Amino acid sequence: MAEEEDDPIVQEIDVYLAKSLAEKLFLFQYPVRPAAMTYNDMTHLSAKIKPKQQKVELEMAIDTVSPNYCRSKGEQIALNVDGTCGDESSTYTSKLMDKQTFSSIQAASNTARYAAAVYRKGELHLTPLRGILQLRPSFTYLDKADAKHREREAANEAGDSSQDEAEEDVKQITVRFSRPESEQARQRRVQSYEFLQKKQAEEHWVNLHYYSVKDSRSEHERQYLQCQATGMENTELIKSPSDYLTMLMPPSTEEEIDKPVAPSNVLSMAQLRTLPLADQIKILIKNVKVMPFANLMGLMATGTDSTAVLRCIQQVAMLVQGNWVVKSDIIYPKDTTSPHSGVAAEVLCRGRDYVMWKFTQGRWVVRKEVADVTKLCQEDVKEFLDHMAVVRINQGWEFLLPYDEDFVKKHPDVVQRQQMLWMGIQTKLEKVFNLAKEDMMPKKQDAESAPSLIISGVQRINTARAKLNENYVQVERGLQSKKDLSKTSTAWSNADTSSVMVKEEPLSEDEEPMDTSAAGDSMNNGLVNGVHLDGGSRDSLKGRSIGGHTDVVSQELKEFLITTFKKHCVLSLSELKRFFNLHLASLPPGDKLFSGISDKRLQETLLDTGCKQILVPFPPHCAAAPDEQKVFALWEFGDVYDQHRQVLFGLFSKNYRIRRNVIQARLTQEFGDDLSKQLVDKLLKDCCASHGGMWYLKGTVQS
Repeated sequence: MAEEEDDPIVQEIDVYLAKSLAEKLFLFQYPVRPAAMTYNDMTHLSAKIKPKQQKVELEMAIDTVSPNYCRSKGEQIALNVDGTCGDESSTYTSKLMDKQTFSSIQAASNTARYAAAVYRKGELHLTPLRGILQLRPSFTYLDKADAKHREREAANEAGDSSQDEAEEDVKQITVRFSRPESEQARQRRVQSYEFLQKKQAEEHWVNLHYYSVKDSRSEHERQYLQCQATGMENTELIKSPSDYLTMLMPPSTEEEIDKPVAPSNVLSMAQLRTLPLADQIKILIKNVKVMPFANLMGLMATGTDSTAVLRCIQQVAMLVQGNWVVKSDIIYPKDTTSPHSGVAAEVLCRGRDYVMWKFTQGRWVVRKEVADVTKLCQEDVKEFLDHMAVVRINQGWEFLLPYDEDFVKKHPDVVQRQQMLWMGIQTKLEKVFNLAKEDMMPKKQDAESAPSLIISGVQRINTARAKLNENYVQVERGLQSKKDLSKTSTAWSNADTSSVMVKEEPLSEDEEPMDTSAAGDSMNNGLVNGVHLDGGSRDSLKGRSIGGHTDVVSQELKEFLITTFKKHCVLSLSELKRFFNLHLASLPPGDKLFSGISDKRLQETLLDTGCKQILVPFPPHCAAAPDEQKVFALWEFGDVYDQHRQVLFGLFSKNYRIRRNVIQARLTQEFGDDLSKQLVDKLLKDCCASHGGMWYLKGTVQS
């Protein structure tokens, strides 16, 4: 047996478990410091701990007389942190960075298997560790310096906010009601960073007194690392080797304990396919919101029956333009409320059903119109539209997916069944929202032409342009025919001296021009929002105006422009056209301005009235339309503020947004230090708009 022994016992050592410091012993590690360079000889200024969180902060002095210390850099850091004024709250009272702070983090949350060992006189004494902490330099003083910098910036811009700005910053407040918190939501909240930060801030610091390694108190405390009762009789180990090994090295449960709870709606495809088919489809459509049937089949397992999928999808979704959209009661279950407004789920379902029904009638929906009908807040309506549409600038919300003609042709029975369901929903919507049946009637169309009737706003504009050009041709022909007829009548009158002479005379103010369009449309049908899209053809008609009709129109247009700019001071071209359309709507039928004003003529008349275009340098990738980038202002009002306004316009010809202090400095430079705050406020109120702490010319603020 002796010859077969390959692991002989060399020495037996008695092991003792010391418990005097078991609940107070921490192991400190300094991962950014070499082991040979200890902090034992450094002066420790203070120490504090949060026992429950096991968070420690140590404050140590820095040797400012060392040849390796940069004094100028230390002074600069102290100046950035504390500023020029020194008081008791200053971080560095000596005006020099003469200390640094070390902050701890836990290296391991479960320290049950770790202990500090002391070997002395053939005995091994083990003391369990309460925690293992890693201490690293803390840079919270940089946060304080950054806060000082922001305070200085705010002080430099003092006075920027006026009464007018305060009024502009008023925003609508939406009251929200919190819903009951589920267990999973509570666990996610407890493990969130915000909750942990709040919890850490609630526990108070406990100040400690630091003793160096060589201090007599330290030597006294180190004696407790040895077991005090060593005279006890040793007991035999009755555990089996495997049990003893398990006791020494218990299985790790740290990862399982600290593993965060996953959201309830997160499933892998492997987990998803273990569920029943109906549950699979419900989970998919609830998360995706809108899906073509072909994509849904692609997510199903190989060999899944399409008929079974069709049967299940109709229980949780509705057919919109050949695509499947999740039902409203799936998104908003019973007894829930809106996170935005606190509205009940039943009301939300009716509003969302109305949006879905609108998309069964066409490709486009306007959010404001939906809000007016449903009486819901803008946030709720936007959430409905985000589920199934995408916003297009100046056009509205377009349905997210193209019309699925293949599905409609392959499954006419499903399409017919869905149409019947939509008819029932339409009847309910008529009663709930008190809508007229004429507004709810769908446009007549056959199955083959359904996709072609769904046209975009751009296509509608192109159609309007074509119709406009056709009307111009018809108007020109009518005017030419009238002129030829007039010449013939004059010649006939000259041949018969006994007859009354007939000649061309200008139209009086009470007369209206002849309707010469072949289709019965008036000349104003060539207008889009009161302004012609193509000014070339209309300008050719301008020269053919009869007698002094053109002068009367020009004079009336000039009066409108002067009145508008004296009221608004600065306007973009698109905003000016909007005001012009409102002006046209207020005029009686047959007014001279209804003869049609092109963009070109409008801009020429602008320059004649003393207005000038301000060439605002918009950024290269600006999303504003070309009309939005044309900004005009009345150059001279005839008051004492003309020169001030011209200096302001000159500033905006160099940059499209300016801070108030820059405007104030330039006006002070031009007109002296006696410039009053009331004058600057008036200029900014008349000509500019505030947004995000910057000032823009009116009509140029980008959303």
